Amino acid sequence: MSKGTVLILAAADYEEMELWYPKYRLAAAGYETPIAGTGDPRYIGKWGYPCPVDGNVRDFMSDTLAGILVPGGWAPDRLRRDQAVLSRVREVHENGGLVASICHGPWVLISAGIVKGRHLTSTPAIKDDLVNAGATWTDEEVVVDGNVITSRAPKDLPAFGEAMVRWLAKHKSA
Repeated sequence: MSKGTVLILAAADYEEMELWYPKYRLAAAGYETPIAGTGDPRYIGKWGYPCPVDGNVRDFMSDTLAGILVPGGWAPDRLRRDQAVLSRVREVHENGGLVASICHGPWVLISAGIVKGRHLTSTPAIKDDLVNAGATWTDEEVVVDGNVITSRAPKDLPAFGEAMVRWLAKHKSA
């Protein structure tokens, strides 16, 4: 029996490890992990690995989600331009669900308007973007601030995966 659903967002040039590692880590912990895009039936990652999707982000209602995950790579720059993506991230956040992102993923959180006053991490490349959006940035492998969990890079995936599973186990799942 599933413990809940964590929606994983994908777009072209996603970072393969930052999508697939958390997907399998969450699935191993008992969560459903569908992948949603913004219109294409599949996306190609930064290193050429294909990612078929289970539907459009519009197909997944926020009240059915225990969380949402934004992997990094260059995909977040595309995802943050889609209003359905931003709405879904805001809704999951407002519902108290898990909002997790790694590397460049916090770009989506910035565009969704949920970083002001938060303590976050990311790839150092977007530190200024987070600070300018009102977040406090720190260089740590994983940062948990309420229902928002962020991480820096593929090397931090074990800690990121563990933090998500631990958070979900402590909180109500959809």
